[in-house]
Amino acid sequence: LEIIFVLLMPITLSSLVTTATHATLRALSKLRRKLWNCQRNHTARVGPSRAAAAADGRGESRMAVVGFDVGFQNCCIAVVKSGGIETASNEFTDRCTPAVVSFNAKNRTIGNAAKNQMITNTASTVSHFKRLHGRLFQDHSVQAEKASLPYDLVPLNDGKVGVKVMYLDQEHRFSIEQVTAMLLTKLKDIAEANLQKKVVECVISIPSFFTDSERKSVLDAAKIAGLNCLKLMNDSTAVALNYGIYKEGLPGCDENPKIVAFVDMGHSALQVSVCAFNKGKLKVLSTAFDPYLGGKDFDQKLVEYFCAEFKSKYKMDVKSKARAMLRLTQECEKLKKLMSSNSTDILLNIECFMDDKDVCGKMNRAKFEELCADLIERVMVPLMTAVEQAQVRLQDISAVEIVGGATRIPAVKAQISKFFKRDVSTTLNADEAVARGCALQCAMLSPAFRVRDFSITDAIPFPVSLSWTSEADEGKSCYEIFGRNHPCPSAKMITFYRSKPFVLEVFYSDLTSLPFPEAKIGENQGVFLQENGEKAKLKVKVQVNASGIVSVSSATMVLRVSSNESESTEINEINSHEVADDINIEVGTTLCLFHNHECINSKKVNNHPPDAKKAKMKVKHVVLPIEETFTQQLPKDRLSNYMEQESKMIQQDCQEKDRNNAKNAVEENVYYYKHKLEGPYQKFINAQDHQAFSELLDGTENWLYEEGADQDKQTYINKLEEIHKLGKPVQNRYQESIRRPKMFEELSAKIQSYMTIMEEYKNGVRMSFLSHFLCHISHLIWINHALQGTLQFRELSF
Repeated sequence: LEIIFVLLMPITLSSLVTTATHATLRALSKLRRKLWNCQRNHTARVGPSRAAAAADGRGESRMAVVGFDVGFQNCCIAVVKSGGIETASNEFTDRCTPAVVSFNAKNRTIGNAAKNQMITNTASTVSHFKRLHGRLFQDHSVQAEKASLPYDLVPLNDGKVGVKVMYLDQEHRFSIEQVTAMLLTKLKDIAEANLQKKVVECVISIPSFFTDSERKSVLDAAKIAGLNCLKLMNDSTAVALNYGIYKEGLPGCDENPKIVAFVDMGHSALQVSVCAFNKGKLKVLSTAFDPYLGGKDFDQKLVEYFCAEFKSKYKMDVKSKARAMLRLTQECEKLKKLMSSNSTDILLNIECFMDDKDVCGKMNRAKFEELCADLIERVMVPLMTAVEQAQVRLQDISAVEIVGGATRIPAVKAQISKFFKRDVSTTLNADEAVARGCALQCAMLSPAFRVRDFSITDAIPFPVSLSWTSEADEGKSCYEIFGRNHPCPSAKMITFYRSKPFVLEVFYSDLTSLPFPEAKIGENQGVFLQENGEKAKLKVKVQVNASGIVSVSSATMVLRVSSNESESTEINEINSHEVADDINIEVGTTLCLFHNHECINSKKVNNHPPDAKKAKMKVKHVVLPIEETFTQQLPKDRLSNYMEQESKMIQQDCQEKDRNNAKNAVEENVYYYKHKLEGPYQKFINAQDHQAFSELLDGTENWLYEEGADQDKQTYINKLEEIHKLGKPVQNRYQESIRRPKMFEELSAKIQSYMTIMEEYKNGVRMSFLSHFLCHISHLIWINHALQGTLQFRELSF
């Protein structure tokens, strides 16, 4: 025991010093990283909650926090990682993933790989489908989009729009919800690869002008993809959150807020919002938009110009060929980006454009701005609308932040600066600001992370009204329950006095500003009947949730019964802490024509409930069942069917991926061993085995390009095992010859180390305690001599 302690003491002290040094270095590195994260503009102050930290201590993994910016052309993913917000890169190391889905004979390709197939697989590659959410095939906007899309749009059984493609060598029709779910599945896989954990809950961005039907369509797509969308977040609100949560020096809650305007011009739409910031607080004052003004429209101007030029110069009808139009559109987009940083003439060259002919043209910024003069002028309209609805003056706006790829166009940036009479700010990442805001919102909603307190009050972009049929057969009565830019989320309690069941319809009341043909949101029918035929007092709660979706959340009938009457099990009291604005309506005093929502008689709203008729009566609240019917929402059975189809397609994709990986492994090993057999492996295999192995490799290579080009996974695995059966022994002999000298050197060094220790301690240790240990040392010395080519054994003498 004494000799063991003496021998191990220096090693223990050295380990302690090394451990302390590493601990100090780790602490310094952690401190430096924390300081750096605090200084960076785009890093969130996000940390694990106590519960999450405890879960980590038990070896449990925290839930993933992810924000998806699903754009018209590209998508961006932001995740909470290492205490900050990071943008996830895909397998091509791109921070933006194209919103493209391509269908093939064996599988689906999504993202960058699908974009590369837009020219070669035009009819079955789906892109630019975001505008089609929640719409019917006969919608005029769908028909307008159909003319410019290279793939086929078809009506589905429910009248909604779908896409027709060739998949697995068969014609398939997919709904827009299914296509978006495929894209979300790809984004989920990218996030999981970055986080190394399963992604289930997320926040998804949508345009602020999306209506109830479009929002429900996106939620259905998330369900099909196996995601639990905690919230649908407006693009402009996500940008405002990403801006405000990092901003220092915001005014206090009792001070005048800081007013900031945000302009987001992406590939398909222009969105403007005016927001008020206080410390730990964000309120959206107004939103305005042009759903059909974006970078795509500027590209289209260039496409039209060059189509006309090529027709007169080369006698080519470019519009007659979908593939040629795609190539020209892609080149015009590149040309537009080059003109943002160059004012000189820029050449456009396309090889083998049509009929094996090359074409060329040129464009400069001045000519481009002349072509797009009408588009640039349209930028002013949403800016004016947003400022007017926010009821602020231009001089009250402290800053103007611009995001979105199209804001890089110099003319667009100049137009925004001209309207606000100030230089615009570009402190936010134009491509990633929305995704970062969604990730922050997801972290706030997640119990696994701790984020600084920051409240968000969004705005409802369109006024919402209710309508119902009068009992006196006087037509429809209507009431605007939520005005334009009303705070969101919000709820209101409405009191009706009815004696018969009735249908309550919810609709958007301003069709002129609605970028959607269907104003109706849904129907809610309360089932009740007053036994004595008297009018019953009904309380209906209507709310707009955090995702901007309108619903009738509850309906109760107020009964007055004797105080000694026993209480029924179906009678429940309304929670007293439930907050909602109370509105009492005497039904039958307001009439409106439902189709154009034009009120005929003035609304009569009574803010005081009628006096109680009887004394000593107890008030009971009966919860009424509500039958909800929403416009264009997927039925549950169809949603389940879509989820099952997506699961099967994911399985098919995985099988095809495994098959390709097995095939690639065979090809890789063929070339690897052919190269090694002519090099370092040659002296580790005899001539006969060398010839047999070479013949196997040559035969496998020819097989791969002939009958083995399309085989199942197991066939490739069998071929790989044949190669390994001959190649692995040769590889092992080669690797052993490399490792053997190094291992001999390490063993010799250990022997010399132990001998030195013995020499240092032999005089102070009793031989009775040391004899057994010296026996093992003698064996080590014998091994050392054997390695040196001698078997002489020499006794140790001390």
